[in-house]
Amino acid sequence: MFAALPVVAFPTIDPVAFAIGPVVVRWYALAYLAGFVLGWRYCLGLARLDADRRPKPEEFDDFLTWAVIGTILGGRLGYVLFYNLPYYIENPLDALQVWHGGMSFHGGMVGVLTAIGLFCWRRGISPFVFGDIIAACAPIGLFFGRIANFINGELYGRAAPDFAYAMVFPRDPLQVPRHPSQLYEAALEGVVLFILLAIAIRSPALRNRPGTVGGLFLIGYGLSRIIVEFFREPDPQLGFLFAGATMGQLLSLPMVAAGLWLVLRGRRHAIPA
Repeated sequence: MFAALPVVAFPTIDPVAFAIGPVVVRWYALAYLAGFVLGWRYCLGLARLDADRRPKPEEFDDFLTWAVIGTILGGRLGYVLFYNLPYYIENPLDALQVWHGGMSFHGGMVGVLTAIGLFCWRRGISPFVFGDIIAACAPIGLFFGRIANFINGELYGRAAPDFAYAMVFPRDPLQVPRHPSQLYEAALEGVVLFILLAIAIRSPALRNRPGTVGGLFLIGYGLSRIIVEFFREPDPQLGFLFAGATMGQLLSLPMVAAGLWLVLRGRRHAIPA
C-alpha cells in the first residue's frame, strides 16, 4: 500500500565523506568537527562584545578541549544510562565503542555543563556569564549533528503515509514513508534557536542578566525537542514511556524547568549597566 503513494526520494549520500587508505572519515565526524570549530569561533566574537569584562576570547581557546571531552563522554554515558542500559550491563565493553553510534544530547549537555563548572571554578569566572556564550553557540553543533543524522538515515520520523514530503529511509526495516524529523530538528534546534539566541546575546539588557541566555537555550531546546518528538520514531528498545511520552520528551521537561529558573535568577542578579 505504501509503495504506491508518492514520496520524496531520499537523497542517498554515502555516510563516508572520504577515505585515504585505511583512514575513513564520515560525515558524522565532520559534523562534530564543524560544530566545535564554528562554535569556538563564534564564542570568540561574542566574548569581544564586552571587551572590558571576563571571559576573554583566549579563555574560550582553552575551553575548547574541555568542551570536546565533556560532549563526547557525557553524550556516550547519557546514551548508555538513558537509552540502552540493560544491553550495556550485559555487554559493558560495547559502551566504549562510540564509533558504532549512540550519543545522547541530554547526556552531552550534562557533560558540557560539568566542564563549564569545573573550568570556571579553576579560572575564577562566573559560570553563568561563561555559560551564556556557550549556550549561544550550541545550536551550531545541533544543526550539523541533525544534518549528519539525516545523511546517515538514522533517527527518522514516525510513519506518515499521507504526508506529501514523507521519505522512505534505507535503514528502515519496514520501508514505509516517514517524517524527515531530522530536518525538523535541524530547523528548530539549529536555525530558529540560533537566531533567537543571537538576538538575545546581543541585547545589553539580557547580557547583564547572567544565566538568562543559557536559560533561554534550555527552554528553547526543550520545547523544540518535545514538539519534534511527536514526529520522531521512538527508540525501538524503549518505545513510548510514561503517559505515551518518549524518553526525549521526559528528559526535556527538566531542561525547560531549569531554563525558567535561570531566567528568573538572571533578573534577580542583574549586573548594573
